[in-house]
Amino acid sequence: MSSLTILAILAVAGIVAFFIGRMRSIQVCGGRQRNLHSRPSYYGYYLAILTALPAVILLAVWSVAERPVTKYVAMQELPPTVLQGTDAEKALTMSVVDSIAQGLPKLGPEEYEVLRKARFGFVTSSDARDVLAKHGVVLGSDPDRSLLAAADELASARATSRLWLPIACFGLAALGFFWGYTRIRPELRSRNIVERVMRSGLFLASTVAVLTTVGIVLSVLFETIHFFQFVSPMDYFFGTVWDPRFATVGKAEGQFGLLPLLWGTLFISAVALLVAVPVGLFAAIYMSEYAGSKVRAFAKPVLEILAGIPTIVYGFFALSVFGPLLRDIGGNIGLDISASSVLTAGIVMGVMIIPFVSSLSDDIINAVPQSLREGSYGLGATQSETIKKVVLPAALPGIVGAVLLAASRAIGETMIVVLAAGIAANLTLNPLEPVTTITVKIVSQLTGDLEFNSPQTLVAFALGLTLFVITLGLNVYALYIVRKYREQYE
Repeated sequence: MSSLTILAILAVAGIVAFFIGRMRSIQVCGGRQRNLHSRPSYYGYYLAILTALPAVILLAVWSVAERPVTKYVAMQELPPTVLQGTDAEKALTMSVVDSIAQGLPKLGPEEYEVLRKARFGFVTSSDARDVLAKHGVVLGSDPDRSLLAAADELASARATSRLWLPIACFGLAALGFFWGYTRIRPELRSRNIVERVMRSGLFLASTVAVLTTVGIVLSVLFETIHFFQFVSPMDYFFGTVWDPRFATVGKAEGQFGLLPLLWGTLFISAVALLVAVPVGLFAAIYMSEYAGSKVRAFAKPVLEILAGIPTIVYGFFALSVFGPLLRDIGGNIGLDISASSVLTAGIVMGVMIIPFVSSLSDDIINAVPQSLREGSYGLGATQSETIKKVVLPAALPGIVGAVLLAASRAIGETMIVVLAAGIAANLTLNPLEPVTTITVKIVSQLTGDLEFNSPQTLVAFALGLTLFVITLGLNVYALYIVRKYREQYE
């Protein structure tokens, strides 16, 4: 039985336990609900939690631990020469063992007996290989007896685990149900218990989010420190040439200058924001202050469709339509515009992030109290003056957040830049020439079959940390702007 099936059955059991617990609470109080400490629904939630939650936790722990435990059991059958090898060698051996183990359940009794005899040396390994090949398990060579033994143990351990997993989960659910059912009585503080469980769940969710962020930052930081053992930080942060030539592991051949990539990222993002912020903000002002209800109901969803278009579609549009169009327009007026340029990528990216500015700004402007507008009109201000002097200052914190979100989206974009701006790392002030960004080089440095202990690959983590610091700086600056210009109203 699969884990999803077990989870679905536990969910159904929890729903059934809820109604049973609710009815049981009404029964024990003789129909007088005022004698209960909590509402009947809390007794239902109490019984549902005791029925489903411990079993779900067991299912999660079992599912996580099953693979390493069964792998450990199988590895005990391998010879010491394999166990003392490198991690790559052990991983390769275990992949062969796993392939054989997956094919064992497909064998008939006679075929399985052939493999058992091959394991103990009564038949040749080639016979076992032929049997496995009939069921789609293709091996590069005749399997060693130790591999057959490890595969047999692995398959047996998995079968045992999958046999006992539903028994353990359903048994624990039954115990939780009966124990909770017998404890339901009028004085039971079921609401307190349920709320305590919910608070624990919310705390766990927030902790997972924080720990995930911390884990990502620390992993990137440690790999960045490893990178700086090969390359000087001065050469990385102040270098003007990006040429990371791939070489043998452990040698820092080439140049790892960050400035061309950083400049390309900021240049393209600036062009995108020059397009997105005015258009998005003006669209938000029109839809919230001037447009009628029918126009707003039509225009806002249509504008937000831009955010749902895949970025690869934007990139292909820029490569095949907009870039050649700019090149032809530039040729007609005497300008040499490259089809892949800062201007092409920036404008297309700006169109993509317009909804990030317009939609959020529209919601923030609509949240400004109507009384402020009416007070401004009462003092004789026009509608445009009210928007400039009252509405926008009141909505400034939200608008800054919208612009920050758009900037972060622009800085992290990859596909549009790859197709519309090129991959050349250039330091140029000309928006008509191609450049590249940090995200593009992260992808290129991690593409292919690479070793993660060479500076040519570790530089991707240094680039990622650089992006993180830039985004963090944007957030800190945005908080400063919000605190400085925020206007509070009673």
